[in-house]
Amino acid sequence: MSTSPPPPRSRGRLRAAALAAAGCLLAAGCSAPAGEADGPGRGAGPGADRMKVVLITHGGEGDTFWDPVREGAEAAAAKDGVDLTYAGDPDPAGQARLVREAVRDRPDGIAVTLAKPRAMKEPVAEATAAGIPVVGLNSGIDAWQSAGLLAYFGQDEGVAGRAVGHRLNAVRASHALCVIHERGNVALEARCAGVKKAFGGETEMLYVEGTDMTAVGAAVTARLRQDTGIDEVVTNGARYALTAVESVEAAGSTARVATFDLDADLVDAVRDGDVRFAVDQQPYLQGYLAIDALWLHRVNGGVSGGGAAPVLTGPAFVTRANVDAVARFAAEGTR
Repeated sequence: MSTSPPPPRSRGRLRAAALAAAGCLLAAGCSAPAGEADGPGRGAGPGADRMKVVLITHGGEGDTFWDPVREGAEAAAAKDGVDLTYAGDPDPAGQARLVREAVRDRPDGIAVTLAKPRAMKEPVAEATAAGIPVVGLNSGIDAWQSAGLLAYFGQDEGVAGRAVGHRLNAVRASHALCVIHERGNVALEARCAGVKKAFGGETEMLYVEGTDMTAVGAAVTARLRQDTGIDEVVTNGARYALTAVESVEAAGSTARVATFDLDADLVDAVRDGDVRFAVDQQPYLQGYLAIDALWLHRVNGGVSGGGAAPVLTGPAFVTRANVDAVARFAAEGTR
């Protein structure tokens, strides 16, 4: 979900193995190798009729949240012998343009995020009208069926938000500041709305410019100084949580920090107690399942979830009590 430009992080052993199998880093126009088994999209040699899939997200350049999504997609493509092209644009008009360009190239499948469903409605309709199977992932759990997508892989953000609210009730928090770093992103809005619905205390939304981490930190610090009654800061991304920890210190606040989403750096913050918990939506799994579902649909006509229900990948809570169990996977980029 994140749209921040954090520093790059190391790739894990699983990514290295997948790339070794693929023979190259999958970028626009770069292909994964065929699998060893024969069948549609597998075991095909050079020039054979290999399945072509395009993954289009609302992720921006340098946004490391999308690394595990892409890595999961690459691993599935390598396994299935799929030629995978990845593209992303945080601007909804730009993402819509990428989908239209993909439709003109007539791939065998498209996987797409629906952070701004209205902007994606027409280009997705063009894809389905052209007979191209489309699946959704990560964002748009309330919009994928009406948009005509085959399947959806992700977290129910409303459910995740309510789960966070219940946890804040359990620790007797009284005033939560829910930081939204991208106005209009349906997933982020649903999360904070879910917190507000379930939390017995006050829930306040703070909108910040997520592409400017300095501005994010300054805004959170200022709000904490203005209202010393805020005792919980809830962020919508791992990097925002780490920035919020700094803001709490700078403001001289006693507030605690909790967050949606997880990465390797945040694991240490949870282990050290700087962040109360992280809600893991398993983005690697989202990318993997989306590509594998398109391949399965081509192989046997199968539809994950039966086309009637989303395939949920979260929420999974990572706390100080269980963080060591996921630390290795986070370091490898698969959590």
